[in-house]
Amino acid sequence: MTKTKNLRTRRSLVGLAAAAALLLGACGSDDKTDTANSGSPDTTASSGEDAAGGDKVTLTYFTFSAAPDHLADLDTIITAFESENPSIHIEVQTAAYADYFTSLQTQVAGDAAPDTFELNYENFVTYARGGALLDLSPYVTDGSIDPARYFPLALDGFTESGTQYGLPATFSDVVLIYNKTLFDAAGLDYPTADWTWADEQAAADALTDPAAGVFGNYQPVSFHEFYKALAQTGGSFFGPDGKASFNDAKGVEAATWLTHKPGTTMPTLADIGGTPDYDTALFKSGKLAMWHNGIWQFTGLNETGIDYDIVVDPGNTTKASAVFMNAAVASKGTSHPVEAAKWIAFLTGSPTTVETRLASSWELPAVNDEAAFATYLTSGAPANRQAVFDSLDNVALPPVLERQQEMQDIVANALESVLTGGVDVQTALDNAAAEVNALLD
Repeated sequence: MTKTKNLRTRRSLVGLAAAAALLLGACGSDDKTDTANSGSPDTTASSGEDAAGGDKVTLTYFTFSAAPDHLADLDTIITAFESENPSIHIEVQTAAYADYFTSLQTQVAGDAAPDTFELNYENFVTYARGGALLDLSPYVTDGSIDPARYFPLALDGFTESGTQYGLPATFSDVVLIYNKTLFDAAGLDYPTADWTWADEQAAADALTDPAAGVFGNYQPVSFHEFYKALAQTGGSFFGPDGKASFNDAKGVEAATWLTHKPGTTMPTLADIGGTPDYDTALFKSGKLAMWHNGIWQFTGLNETGIDYDIVVDPGNTTKASAVFMNAAVASKGTSHPVEAAKWIAFLTGSPTTVETRLASSWELPAVNDEAAFATYLTSGAPANRQAVFDSLDNVALPPVLERQQEMQDIVANALESVLTGGVDVQTALDNAAAEVNALLD
């Protein structure tokens, strides 16, 4: 990566941090593994004629966040859109987060990209710089897209070199979810926003009961949790020179924090055995006391009736919460750019979308609508929904590169080598830093 690209990356991170602060202000507060949403491949299609008897335009929309829990919610949005735009039909295609970007990359490379699709912040740069996305600027100019509907800096987060390539659809963050019943049974006070790693560790030790199959904690040993833990202990993924710096003492501390948990207060990788949603099932079964996961889990948890609440993620020397943003984009090669722009504007900013997302806890819309967010705070469990917004006080955004997936895989493989290969933490991070630096050249 050139110096210019490194500077672009740092500017984007600063911009998204400011966007998070803006989101926070609007909410009246000072509230893929693990933004990953699972789902099975699914396609819904239909055809027909519009009210005037002409053929409908069919747009494909590829998403990872809708399946499996929010397909009905997406259908609500689509129904409203098609009612307002009877000449346009939306055909939904879904894939699990773990498979989504491999599938998308294959489709784009084969000139078979969906008309419209979902991108997370981490992967946006790759597709924008690769020339795969439709320039939305003309549709801002002609009024099809109203930029004032979105938080300005969130909107800016999905630009590249001043060109608008995506519309911010959602934001979400990771919190500490805890089982109140297990805490009550152990006679322990609930977690608070002041908790540190040490507090969390003490509670996890006390709550872990191997004989009963109860684990005190579950924090995925992943790229996303690593960069967050690194920020929580005062470290930085990249140094001032743009090179990897996550293999310094702070990085070792963060990696050690993650990798010491399996086999002590959480299941081992062998226990998990590649089982999808192992942690979700464990928490829902009442066998997990604390869980580092995102606000997208609320819907599923509420359906179980489990007694739970949330708190801002504990930090070490400082607070840092992982915040994720997704955008809706259109393919540069779509045969229907006007209709595509109209659809993604509706999908990201319409009142129907905002109401549907808030009612279902399907992440949160990145719109400038203070009143809507006020209703979210009192819309049911968890009781402490304010923690969702309090987490925005100290944002840890993902480091991004054009070769994003390769970087994430390098870090994930390094952490796994500590757990399964007997590699010491320092050596694993040194090797990973060298590999990441090679991606920058």
